[in-house]
Parts: sequence; structure tokens; C-alpha cells
Amino acid sequence: MDTSNITTNQYNAKDFKSDQYVRWCPGCGDYAVLSTLQKVMAEIGVPPHQTAIISGIGCSSRLSYYMSSYGFHTIHGRGAAVATGVKVANPDLSVWQITGDGDCLAIGGNHFIHSVRRNVDLNVLLFNNQIYGLTKGQYSPTTKKGFITKSSPFGTVERPFRPAELTFGARGTFFARLLDVDLKTAQLCMLAAAKHKGTSVVECLVNCVIFNDGAHGWIAEKESRADRIIVLEDGQPMIFGKDRDKGLVLDGFNLKVVTIGENGISESNILVHDASCQDTTIHMKLAMMEGPDMPIAMGVIRNVEEETYDEAVEAQIAEVQAKSKIKTFDDLIATCEQWEM
Repeated sequence: MDTSNITTNQYNAKDFKSDQYVRWCPGCGDYAVLSTLQKVMAEIGVPPHQTAIISGIGCSSRLSYYMSSYGFHTIHGRGAAVATGVKVANPDLSVWQITGDGDCLAIGGNHFIHSVRRNVDLNVLLFNNQIYGLTKGQYSPTTKKGFITKSSPFGTVERPFRPAELTFGARGTFFARLLDVDLKTAQLCMLAAAKHKGTSVVECLVNCVIFNDGAHGWIAEKESRADRIIVLEDGQPMIFGKDRDKGLVLDGFNLKVVTIGENGISESNILVHDASCQDTTIHMKLAMMEGPDMPIAMGVIRNVEEETYDEAVEAQIAEVQAKSKIKTFDDLIATCEQWEM
């Protein structure tokens, strides 16, 4: 949906809260994403009746009940397919797909990559707690190799999916990442996603206190978080750290962490983030960074402009209608083979 002409600040977060009791476990990271989404929707100013929340199956997919807007709680893994239909049929709606690492990347994997490939104007919030929470603790497509779960009692032997890698592989135009305990960055990510025309994928790193507590604990600790994550800002140097003295540079074909002020390194040597670069090479390297040697990238990593699927469909229909001699239903009937009885 084009949000450029919408008057902001005419709503508040309460306008987007439903009267339903929120049924997540106390301490679940999903609460933070829900609260942030409600604030973001109030800020962008899209009316609740022009907003649709489409969800699949899983803990995260309950979110559609907790929003005062149109909503559709679909079946397992099919959220992207339904959301695509909603957007193409109602292009003026702001459509949000709420999904999880199981719902989106397992049974819904094909729907996900093809909605990204088509660049449907959807906002996808992909909750990633690296576990199946609703079905009580089986490993998911993003569970770390070797992790012991109810369905992998000796540790999973599978290599996990990385949502960013799938998004870029499907020629995605927008990818951002947020952490449930960093509400400021979460809000910036969702605002950018809402303004992006095309499929915006926001990976939401959330904690499951019951079946995978501490899934993102290495970066969630407040005392050390600044040294373990880097919040990317378009057009700004890639600097991070508690003392803002660390940065990223290119070392050959690889990214490298350096300390500003050491070995002749100054801020001018630090890479500047370009989220709108068409080439995915640096975006991929940023999104794939892992600790402890590298910081985990947060914020908007990729944000490029391409024609959206719904725009292309609308344009094609208008072009065919303009050229067609068939203007009415009677015109259509006249083109069919007819018999006199």
C-alpha cells in the first residue's frame, strides 16, 4: 500500500488493539513484536479498516486475533498464498503476514519464496525462536545443528535455514532483522517495511521461554549487546560497540571487525551501509555474520525498488481491457459459438 499520502498521528496504539486476551506464555518475545506493530500502525496512519493481518499456524500466528483490523487466521503454511490473494484483490489494503520459522520455512517454504520472488506488496513478520513452540518443542528449520529437542533427543543432524539467505536467493527486495528486547530498532524496521513497496521480510528474533529459553541470549544480554550486534543505518558508517569504537571493513572479499584508532584505522576507513544497492553481495555478507567473531546485523539490511506483483497485474488488466473489443457481458456472449434451436 502507498503510505506516502497518509496523514500521520491521527491514531494511537489502542486503536489497533482488539478486545481479545493475549494468550502467550508470560515472558514470550512475541509480546514485544505485537506491541511494536500496534505502535507502528498508529504512526503510519493507515486506518484499521484498511489493514489486514494474515497469519498461518503457530504461536506467532495468534497475533491476528489481537489486532483491531481485518484478519484471517489461515491454515498451516498458507499465509503467503492467502495474503497474496488479499493484496491482489484489494490493492488499497495494507497487508501484513504474520508467520513463524516453522509455519513459514517448513510447510510454507514454497509459498514464502514465491511471494518474495513475485514481490507482492506484503509486509512479512517472520518470528524466529528456532523451535516449534505451539506443538511443544520439536526442532524447526532454523534450529541450530546439534540442538536437543523432543524430536531430536540426540541432537538434530540437520543444517538450519537462514531466512536472509532464502530471501536474497528468491530475489527479495527488502530484508530487516530485529531483536525482541530492542524496541527502538524493532520500530524502525517495521516502519521501513510498511513504507517499502514490495515484499518486505522482517526477521523477528524472539525468545521462547518454555522450549528454547535463551535462543538469542548471546545478543540479548543488555550489558554486552552493544558489542555483539550492529544496527545498520542506510548511508551511515558501519560502527558499533559500547564505546562506538568498532567498525566493519572489507578484507579481500570478507568483512572484518576493526578498532577505530588502532593500526591507523579512522572512521573514514569504515564501510558505509547502502541498503538500496541492487547487488546482494554485501547485503548477504552482512546478514550472514555470526558471533563470536562478528556482530549480528540488525536493522534494515536491504531495501531496493522493483515493480510489485500487484502493480503488474493491475497494469496488465488495464492494458488488455483497453485493447479488447469486449466491453459488456453481451459482447462476451456474442463471441461464443451459438446455435438456433
